[in-house]
Amino acid sequence: MLPVHTTEACGVITITMGLNESLRIPPPFEEAVRTHERAIMRYLLRMTPDRDDALDLFQETWLRAYRAYPQVRSADGLKPWLYRIATNLCRNRARDNLRRSRVMTPADLGVDHDSVAAAEPAGFDGVIHIRRMVARLPHKQRMALMMRKFGGLDYGEIGAALGCSNESARASVFKAMKKLEAAR
Repeated sequence: MLPVHTTEACGVITITMGLNESLRIPPPFEEAVRTHERAIMRYLLRMTPDRDDALDLFQETWLRAYRAYPQVRSADGLKPWLYRIATNLCRNRARDNLRRSRVMTPADLGVDHDSVAAAEPAGFDGVIHIRRMVARLPHKQRMALMMRKFGGLDYGEIGAALGCSNESARASVFKAMKKLEAAR
């Protein structure tokens, strides 16, 4: 029997969370935010080089999710759906930044190469190298790797977020890992 309780005073039947889960309907939006906000923020911080961009994308992700939430049919697809929104926003931001960007060299800025090299901390070379290698991965492989390793998504969820099969998601993560290992 499904867990239901009644309010004696007004005779209204209130559906409890257990019933929501058994019917596979999405939880209330506030609960979805509480459940997934940290994972989405971590994902966006790893996908964008700028913290302010990540915060903007975080707000936009939840705004778009809120607007489209009434059309969500199942609680099963909630996490991949949120990651798909965040991924699409990252793609849009990267495309927009690419349109606006212009390559600037230290010579354009009037800075000599020796002062630039001296200003970089030596302890972060390995981290910077890994970030560069991840940034050079093909888009689908980079997104799949980030969702798997930093977002903790399973291959089915990655496939749903990227619009591909589980096998394709698994292959994308595998290829990304092989490329990173080869670049070391």
